[in-house]
Amino acid sequence: MDLGSYTSGLLTGLREGVEAALIVSIILAYLARTGRSDQAGRVWMGTGLAVGLSVVVGVILFNTVGSFEEPYEQIFEGTMMLVAAAVVTWMLFWMRRQAASVKGELQAAVDRAVDSGATWGLALLAFTAVIREGLETSLFLVGQATSARTDATWVLLGALTGLVIATAIGYGIYRGSRRLNLGSFFRWTGIALVFIAAGLLSHAIHEFVEIGALGSGPWTAIAYDISGVLSHDDGVGAFLRAIFGYSAAPEVITLVAHVAYVVVVLILYLRPIRRPTQPAPSAVTARS
Repeated sequence: MDLGSYTSGLLTGLREGVEAALIVSIILAYLARTGRSDQAGRVWMGTGLAVGLSVVVGVILFNTVGSFEEPYEQIFEGTMMLVAAAVVTWMLFWMRRQAASVKGELQAAVDRAVDSGATWGLALLAFTAVIREGLETSLFLVGQATSARTDATWVLLGALTGLVIATAIGYGIYRGSRRLNLGSFFRWTGIALVFIAAGLLSHAIHEFVEIGALGSGPWTAIAYDISGVLSHDDGVGAFLRAIFGYSAAPEVITLVAHVAYVVVVLILYLRPIRRPTQPAPSAVTARS
């Protein structure tokens, strides 16, 4: 057994799989808690299509391209992460709007969405989340496997293990959410998504810094280095990096972007939702 190749594949599968599993589990839990489990098939359709397309792309890359050379690899990864951060940000504010309707209005809102066919948007969201992770996983694994084709099997097995763990985490979130207050569930999973999106954003910026796309200066210098205390390459640090984008040695610009995103988006996400005021009954009666 090639432990190094296996571990590398496992961390890649876990890192990419957790984000997709979290979003898909939130969508399925939302449908289950609002009595619309019959619409879950559309979500699974989007998820399955994304997984199948990712596998096809991975096979094609392994047998043709192999891996991108610099700076195209960084451009691809950075762009995909920026798109993913935008999708996750949209997702958490979508959840915030739904959570605001939990008391009395949520069921009616879901009914209207189903009647108008808007739940296909959930299938599209699942497809977008999974395809982004799937394509990125394919690219990373192909790069790892083509660097030493004799170890490709262990890279693949490690990635499958990581994806199984990520799926188990997503299932745990789904099952647990059915016993939770829906409003609290959306609120706390939304907060988790804020940190995930911040990690995607900072990783995207890091990729562009690597190829010099953001210039060179104090903003690209390393802000601090605590690799000796908590490295992001193994153990707890690798797990935190996989989920929340932790870096033991971030550049100044990536650190600022990460912190700024978390602060600004958390303030917007946690601010009270203003409900439209209803006219007083006496006023309505007087007009009639």
